[in-house]
Parts: sequence; C-alpha cells; structure tokens
Amino acid sequence: MKVHLLYADRDVEAVEIPRNRQAALDTLALHVDSVTREVVSDLDLETLWQAMAGDDEVVLLAVRQTMLAGPATVDEVHYRQDVLADCLANSDVVRRLYAIACQALEGERGIYRGFFSDHGEGLLTRSVQVVQMLLDVLRTLRRLGEEHAASFRSTGFTRFFAELEDQLDDAYFAEVEEHLSMLHFKGGLVLSARLGAGNQSTAYVLRRPNPENRSGWFTTKSVLRKPNHGFTIPDRDESSFRALGELRDRGLDIVAAGLGEAAEHVLSYFRALRTEVGFYVGALTLHDRLRALDAPVTFPEVHEPSDPRLRARDLYDPCLALHLGRRAVGNDLDADDARLVVVTGANQGGKSTFLRSLGIAHLMARSGLFVPASELATGLAAGIYTHFRREEDATMTSGKFDEELARMSLIADRIGPGSVLLGNESFGATNEREGSDIATDVIDALEDSGVRVVIVTHMYDLAHRYEVRARPGTVFLRADRNDDGSRGYRLSVAPPLPTSFGEDVYRAVFADA
Repeated sequence: MKVHLLYADRDVEAVEIPRNRQAALDTLALHVDSVTREVVSDLDLETLWQAMAGDDEVVLLAVRQTMLAGPATVDEVHYRQDVLADCLANSDVVRRLYAIACQALEGERGIYRGFFSDHGEGLLTRSVQVVQMLLDVLRTLRRLGEEHAASFRSTGFTRFFAELEDQLDDAYFAEVEEHLSMLHFKGGLVLSARLGAGNQSTAYVLRRPNPENRSGWFTTKSVLRKPNHGFTIPDRDESSFRALGELRDRGLDIVAAGLGEAAEHVLSYFRALRTEVGFYVGALTLHDRLRALDAPVTFPEVHEPSDPRLRARDLYDPCLALHLGRRAVGNDLDADDARLVVVTGANQGGKSTFLRSLGIAHLMARSGLFVPASELATGLAAGIYTHFRREEDATMTSGKFDEELARMSLIADRIGPGSVLLGNESFGATNEREGSDIATDVIDALEDSGVRVVIVTHMYDLAHRYEVRARPGTVFLRADRNDDGSRGYRLSVAPPLPTSFGEDVYRAVFADA
C-alpha cells in the first residue's frame, strides 16, 4: 500500500525521531546549506514551524522537510490543496488518522527487544508480537476508512481509502491470523536438512507439519500413521539441548527474517503515513491559530513559474501575528507583469514585514498550503532567496560590505529563471553611490535572467534611478508616516522620496529633553 497524500505518484522520505536523545537532537537540528539557512532566518520560518508543530517533533520535521523540499508543480500544488481542503473539512478524522500511525510506531517501540531478539526464536517471538500488534492497528485503520471515506472528495484521500478497502479485507486478516497461529508452533517444529561436505548438516528448511502425523483419536493406532523416527534427549544432557537449540534457531532464522521483513514493510507504511498526514496536521494547527486571531487565509491561485502574475489582498506576516497575538496589518499588491518591486519610505513603517509576508506566502503557496492573505495570485516561485542586511558580529571574518558581496555571490550561483529574490537594505554597508551602482548591476542582471526582484532600500539614489527609467515592469511602493510621525504600517503605490524623516529621529531622541 502507498500513502501518496503529498504526491500522486511517489513517496516522500519518512521522518523518524531516533531513540537516543542526543541523536534525536541532532536530527531536529536544521541541516541545510548557508543560502537556505539565510532564508529560514530572514523569514522567521522557525516561528511558523513551531506554531504548526507545537510539541510534536515529528510534525516539526514533516513540515520543515516538505516546505524546504523545493518547488512542486502546479498540478502537485492543486493536488495538495484538494487534500488539505478535505483535511479542513474533516479535521477530527485526519487527526485520528495521524494518531493511528503514531500508535503503530510507538507500539513497535514498546515491544521488548531483548538480547536474543536479533536471531532465531527470540527474533521470531518479537516479530510475531509486532505483526499481531500491527494487525490490530490495521483493523482500526480499516474501520476509520469504512466510517468516514464517504466524507472525503480529493483524489488523494479517495484513492487512499479505496486502497484500504481493497487490500485490508476480511480474507487478508484471516490469512495473516492463520499464519501467526502456525508460527507459535504449539505442535512442535518440523525441520528438514541435508548432509553436506564432511557430513555437516546444511539446507535447513522449516516445514509445515503433516496433518497425517499429528496425534489424535483416529491416529493412535500405529497402523493408521505414517512411520516416523526420533530420539529423546536425557534431561541432564545440556550439550545436546544446546545443539538442538542451535538447530532450532537455524530453522527459525529463515521464517523470522521473512516475518521481520513483513513487519518492517507495514511499519514503513505507517512511517510514511505519519509523515505525510503530519504535514497536514501541522497545517490544521496553523489554520486554527490564525483563524483564532481573525487573520484571513486562502488557497492561492497558482500558475507556472514563468507566469508574471503577482497580485495580493490583505497580505500579512503570519509570524508577526503569532508574536503579537492579534491580527497583523495587511497590504495589497498589484504587480502583474512586474519584474521589479521597489519599496521605500519611513523607517519602521512595515517595509521589512511586507518583505517577509511575501516570502512566506510564496513558500506556503508552492508547498500546497493556504497563504496569509484574503487573495493571492502568483506564478510558483522556482526558488526563494533572501539578502537581508546583517549586523556585524564576532562570527564575521571580513567587513559587512565584503560579507554582503559574498552572500550575493552564493545566491547568484544558484538562482535561476522563475525565482524570487527578496532584498532588504542590500549593499547598504557602503556609501550610497557605490551601493547603488552595485545594486543596479545585480538587479539588472537578475531581471535579464528572468528573476523577480523585490527590494527594500533606504538609498534614494538607487530607487530614483529606476524611477527615471520609467519601465513598465517596475512597481514602486512606499511606507508613509502620519502627520504626527506615527506609522500606519501600510504600503501604497507611490514614488520614492528623497527624505529620511530625520524629524522623527529628532522627536524620538529629544522629545523629553
């Protein structure tokens, strides 16, 4: 059986938390390249993931892995949107489905793994216990499907429940129960072998007992039974008992290994189920938290990466809303056909927040999730990259400006057509003229390569250059201030201004003087 709730035609890598806590902490650590790590930090994605996962480490790994896995196709996004819509309409059932997967995997962990559980009778005994436990969980899974399959409409869940009904029928459970009953060997063990070189026994095969040789009322007469030969080991012959035990283990090793593989096959199914449903459980949790803040969410209208559409209504930063505990201010954006969006205006006016909201929306859209907005239409981003201003710290091996150039070089090596670059005060570590010259060269090259660039800048020289060019593919947004110097945190379509609002700084510093 296959889960296939994230992709219609392939599995995903199942996440697993190691038993050893130190190994678990290493698994939970973010193992990504420096460019991806910058995106995670700049967009505050850890806050988003923690909100989705809560204390569930498996959900945390599932949502992180899925959102960083790379762009899905438009068809894959639509597939996930339909599955997620089913999840939102049947949230209790989906959470029960996740709990069933967890029950199976935690149940396996709870079955004692002794010193002799890696071979022979010890391995067989444990494998039988695991399969019996999994059989009970599979029955629970089938009942869930029987009770609720009719409530689901998506292609993913319809196929999922249909497969459960087809493969987990009564005949399947009866056959497995019969095999498990035989593996208890209540009537003893029937084992065959051959003599090999040097009269050494070889080719051990575990045999099904012949019913004609079983004891019973009609077979007590020797004339009615097939002849058999045997011997009895004296009670105190320890070496013979040891040899017999070794022979028994040799025969059981084969069937134990096969049963162990069967158990592992079912466990791998539940690992995949826990991972894929865990992603949707995280989405449900985030949806509930944002709706509790009266923050809007919607499924985006997605198009191919080459499509120039970019239109949003009430787009907000969900991480800011989660931090504030209330609905964050949203912004509208009309940037269809625009390859460059330049954001200027007053400090602390919402420019960086807007940049993060756009980046998170792109990332959530291509993951098949809803987005933090009342409306969003966009081409799927082939890649999402950030280049935010950094403060100097002890880890820097060079000056801030050299560090900015080095980070942009790494991005340039990876970025391609259909990608989105979000720049926040890029190249502001040098003087305005030099910074504007370098930024212009970089932006022009990225635009020519089919990359959409959204930049926040305080360099009027840079913004004014693009204003003078007056190209139809450029949109200017500005964060304005109120007459009293306060901020409304909304951006409007407006050209850049040559002021840095120094009066606001003066008021902030000397208001009480």
